[in-house]
Amino acid sequence: MSIKMSFSGVFLWVVLLAFTLNAGGQNMPGQVLVKGGSFVPIYGSEGVEIVVEDFKMDKYPVTNAQYLTFVKENPQWRKSEIKRLFADKNYLSDWDSDLSYGSLLPKSPVTNISWFAAKAYCESKGQRLPAMDEWEYAAMADEKQKDAREDSLYNQYILSWYEAPKTFSNEIGQTFKNYWGLYDMHGLVWEWTMDFNSVMISGESRGDVDLDRNLFCAGGAVGATDLMNYAAFMRYAFRGSLKANYAVKNLGFRCAENVKSTTQ
Repeated sequence: MSIKMSFSGVFLWVVLLAFTLNAGGQNMPGQVLVKGGSFVPIYGSEGVEIVVEDFKMDKYPVTNAQYLTFVKENPQWRKSEIKRLFADKNYLSDWDSDLSYGSLLPKSPVTNISWFAAKAYCESKGQRLPAMDEWEYAAMADEKQKDAREDSLYNQYILSWYEAPKTFSNEIGQTFKNYWGLYDMHGLVWEWTMDFNSVMISGESRGDVDLDRNLFCAGGAVGATDLMNYAAFMRYAFRGSLKANYAVKNLGFRCAENVKSTTQ
């Protein structure tokens, strides 16, 4: 028996197959390459420059559907099983149960995730959390520029998001794609970094032992001289308020990895 299918029928079949594979955010594109460079951070002495090597980063934050797959495969990270040492009582608090995110959207970013849990997820993929300097470097870019920090419109966009309610309930990929091909660096959720609390110091370098409390409160942002510093201060302030077992409603994560050297 011969089977004939029209062109329109084939097209419909392909579309349905693609939709099925992508259902729940499971078959989304992976990572993009972020070419290394340098930038001047808001902390440290004048003239300090941070050098960032090439690295790869997830295009999108990790979703509820992706995290559900992780906890199915790793029972110790389910909400009823996780130890309080590794996550506080807010961990996955919006999920209906260990294996159900309930009414949350599958393609919304997973939140109420501790640093320990985010780190474990990335390691399960053979990856890691991005370093704070990597994240800040990648997040400097708008659609066309590697470093848009001095663009007042770009910074106003970031600050407007800080004031917007419940953006964590939106789906991934609805903000702009930046220069590197990354989505949702601003406008969706805050994100964990590997060394989120590494700038809890003051003075001439990060090697000093004195805590600078002003950097990690609203008072630090008040002293900012321009929009660029104000937005950055708010991120550093937020990170500085965290502990690794905290699970916060508007805090998600994405993974990164090193670029393997091709030199012999």
